[in-house]
Amino acid sequence: MKKYILTLILSASILGTYACPACRKLQPKALHGITHGAGPGSNWDYLIVCIMVILTVYILVATIKCIIKPAEHTENHIKRIVLNN
Repeated sequence: MKKYILTLILSASILGTYACPACRKLQPKALHGITHGAGPGSNWDYLIVCIMVILTVYILVATIKCIIKPAEHTENHIKRIVLNN
């Protein structure tokens, strides 16, 4: 398991270094070398991305919380199938 996590981290860190030279010239300083393309067109793009990141993290935390500590305590509830297997 540790091997897969390390591979994922290394792969994610290397991906940012491979933006092509043409894309690097068009990118803003904050995203320099990370993404392909011209980057965000306006400040609204940054706002949309920030809202989506916050929403995604909230949903991830809520999902993990519901899986680890389900509120239903009956043994035949559907959430117990995941926990018992």
